[in-house]
Amino acid sequence: MRYGVLGPLAVWDAEGRPVRVPEAKVRALLANLLVHGGGPVPADRLIDDLWPSCPPGDSANTLQTKVSQLRRVLGRERVVREPAGYRLLLADDGRDGRDGNSVVDSVDALEFQELAERARAHREPSVRAELFAGALALWRGPAYADVAESLFARGEITRLEELRLNVVEEHAEARLSRGEHTALAAELGALVDLHPLRERLRTTHMRALYRAGRQGDALGSFQDLRRRLAEELGASPGPEASALHEAILRQETRLATPAVGSPSSRTNLPAPLTELIGRREAADQLLARLAPGGDTRLVTLTGLGGVGKTRLAVAAARDASGRFADGVWLVELAGLAATATPDDIAERVITTLGLCDTAASEPDLDDLVGWLCRAVADRRLLVLLDNCEHLVEPVAVLAGAVLSAVPAAHLLLTSQEPLDIPGEVVHPVPPLTLPDPTDPRTIAQAGAVELFVRRAAAAAPGFVLDADNAEAVAAVCRRLDGIPLALELVASRLRTLSPHELAARLDDRFARPDVRVRGLPERQRTLRGMLDWSWQLLTEDERAVLRRLVVCADGCVMASAQAVCADAGLGAGRIPDLLSRLVDRSLVVREGDRFRLLESVAAYGAERLAEAAEETVVQARFVRHCAELAERESERLRGPDQRRGLEVLDAETVNLRRALDLAVARDAAAYAVRLVNAQAWYWFLRGR
Repeated sequence: MRYGVLGPLAVWDAEGRPVRVPEAKVRALLANLLVHGGGPVPADRLIDDLWPSCPPGDSANTLQTKVSQLRRVLGRERVVREPAGYRLLLADDGRDGRDGNSVVDSVDALEFQELAERARAHREPSVRAELFAGALALWRGPAYADVAESLFARGEITRLEELRLNVVEEHAEARLSRGEHTALAAELGALVDLHPLRERLRTTHMRALYRAGRQGDALGSFQDLRRRLAEELGASPGPEASALHEAILRQETRLATPAVGSPSSRTNLPAPLTELIGRREAADQLLARLAPGGDTRLVTLTGLGGVGKTRLAVAAARDASGRFADGVWLVELAGLAATATPDDIAERVITTLGLCDTAASEPDLDDLVGWLCRAVADRRLLVLLDNCEHLVEPVAVLAGAVLSAVPAAHLLLTSQEPLDIPGEVVHPVPPLTLPDPTDPRTIAQAGAVELFVRRAAAAAPGFVLDADNAEAVAAVCRRLDGIPLALELVASRLRTLSPHELAARLDDRFARPDVRVRGLPERQRTLRGMLDWSWQLLTEDERAVLRRLVVCADGCVMASAQAVCADAGLGAGRIPDLLSRLVDRSLVVREGDRFRLLESVAAYGAERLAEAAEETVVQARFVRHCAELAERESERLRGPDQRRGLEVLDAETVNLRRALDLAVARDAAAYAVRLVNAQAWYWFLRGR
C-alpha cells in the first residue's frame, strides 16, 4: 500500500490503483494512525481524537467496529493491536504477502522528506533543483486536508507545511543558482504575498528580481519586509536581508548572474509548470527552424496577447538547448519603457549573459550594442527576446547588428508584430483549435477544450469532460476564441459554477476582477489587462479603425472597411495601411479577402467604440454601406454576373442581417425598406 497525506487522504494499492476508504470516521482513524508514523496509539486516545465532544455510549466497541472496517480495506495484517494500543504497520516488519515476499508500505510524506535530503546532499544546482521539484510534486494540496480541523493532526500539519516551505525556498535557491532568475522573479511574488515575513524566501525573491533587471522592485520588496516586521513584530530585518539590501544599492558584482559558459548555468529558461498542450506540432516546427548552421537565424513568433507565444517559445528553446554550446537565454523586455534605446536592450542582454563585470572594465563604453556583438562574436547561443511589441524599432536595430556580427548566434522573438528586417522568419501563433460546431465528436480532440479541461480539473478536482457538459465546455472555448490565457483565467470559476452557468455568464467577460491568475505580470493577470496592453501600443488612427470594425458582425472586405471606418479626419485611402498594421499586430485576422476580429477583441472594441461616443455615426455608415452593397449586388442577380452576386451576398448575409436589425432599432425606415427590397430576389433564389 501507498498512503498519501500531502493533500486529501488517499490510498493506492501495489499497482497504483486508488483504494476507497469509506466513511469519515474510518478515514479519520487512518489519518490518526498515519500521524503517529506507525507507532502505537492507545484506544482511549483514539476515542478522544475521533469523538472529541461526545464519544458514543459503547465507545470501545464502536472504535473496534471502525478498526474492523479499516482492516477490511487495507488488510488485516496492516492494522494490529498491541498492549500499547493500535498501530499501522508501515515498514518491512517481516510480514509475508501472498507471493511470500515481505510487505513494505510507503507514505508520501516520508518520500517527500527522503527526496529533500537527497537533494541537499548534491552540490550540482541542476540535480538539486530536479530532486526538490520531485519532492514538491508529491503535494496534492494542504497536508491532511480531510482532518485539518482535528486537534490530533494540527501539530503534524504544521510540521509538514514548514518542511514544504523550507523545500520551496531551497528549490528556488537551486534554480537561482542555475540562472532561472526571470521565472523566479514572477513565480515567487505570489508566495511572498502569502508568507511576507519569511526572510529567506524574501531574499531569494530579491536576488531574482535584481538579476532580472528589476532593481527597483527588489528594493521595494525589502522596504515592504522592513515595514511589516516593524508593524507586526516590532523587529527589523535580519543581517542577511540587510546585507543583500546594501549590496543591491551598491550593485555589487557578486549579485550578477553566472557567466555564459558556467558549467551549472547554460540556460536561464524557467522550468515548465504545466505540460505544453495543443502546441506540440508547432513546437516541433519551431525547433526545426532553430538548427545551428541553418539559413534561419531570426524567428519571430507573432500573435494576439495571451495566445501563448512565450509558452511556445520557451518550450522550443528548451528543446533546442542541446544544440547551442554557449547556452539558451531568455531576456524579458516587458519591463523596459517604450522609450528604451537599442543600448538599453543590449544592457539587458549583457546582464542576462553575466557579462557585466567585463563590460564595466571597459573605459568610455558608449556603444553597448557594438560591445555586446564583440563580446559574443565567437559564441554559439540562442537568445530569446520576450515581449518585443512595444520596442519593435530598437529591437530591430539590435537584432540586425547581432545577426551581422555573430555568425553562430540565433534569435527567437515573441511580439505582437514582426520586425520586418532581412532574414526574419515570421511564425504566427494562432489560438488553440476549436471544436467543429457541426460535429460533436470533435469536442474532445480540440486543443482549446483539452487545455480548458486540464486547468478545470486542477482547479476543481474531479471535473471531467462528459456527455452532459461537453457542449457547454465547447461553447466556453468558442466564446473565448481558444485563447489560452482566457481559458486559464475562467477555468478556476468551475469551483463555484457549472460549465453551463459559466457559458451563460461569458457575455460580460471583462467585468470580473476576481478572474485573475497570480504570479504573472499585472498586464497578464486578466484578459482585459492583455487587451489594454495591446490597445496602448496603437496610434490614435489605428485605434479608430479597430473600434469601428466591430460593427461588422461577420468581418468585412477592404471596401467595406473603408466605407465604415473612414470619415472627414481619416481618409479612405489610409484605411488599407492602417488595417495592415492591425493585422501585423495580430489584432485583426485576415482570412482570404476578409478581415475579422476575434470575439474577445470585438467585445473590447465595442466598449472602446462606446467610450468614443461613435456608435451612432459608425452604425449609420454601416447601415448605409450595406444598403448600397445589397442594391448593387441585386442588379447582378438579373444578369450574366448572377453567380458573382450570389457569392457576395452569401458572404455578407450576417452583416446584412445586422444592418437590417440596426435600421429597425434606429427607426431608419428608409434604409430598412431599401435592405429588404434589395435582398428580396436573393432570398427567393436561395429559397428563404
